Amino acid sequence: MRGKSAQLQINLAALVALSATTIVASPAAAMSLNFTWEGVNACGSSPPAFTLSDVPRETKQLAFKMVDLDYPSYPHGGGTIAYQGDQIPAGSFSYKGPCPPRGQHTYQWTVKALDANGKMLATAVSTRPFPPR
Repeated sequence: MRGKSAQLQINLAALVALSATTIVASPAAAMSLNFTWEGVNACGSSPPAFTLSDVPRETKQLAFKMVDLDYPSYPHGGGTIAYQGDQIPAGSFSYKGPCPPRGQHTYQWTVKALDANGKMLATAVSTRPFPPR
């Protein structure tokens, strides 16, 4: 029985260590991103306006990237801008806008909050179909 008890203690210690790692990583999940396609023209180069919340205080830049989930290999790109607040106006950078060949595609925006050294502090993701329903 002594061997099983020692193994249980080792497994419990590993679980506690894993839990501690998960807890440390969770603040990055707090940042959120919201947007709408209203006013965005198909096949344009001017991105929508974005609203962020819970952006880390140390954030100096925001890196945006868009992916067409129905055609992920298409290079829509994105842009990196200076962080000046939680409201990001439409047209803040240039990219290849949504241009689904047939019907509606689902697009995903990812934004990364970066510190002065380019270290990622947090990430947020938001997904919407285009054209909007």
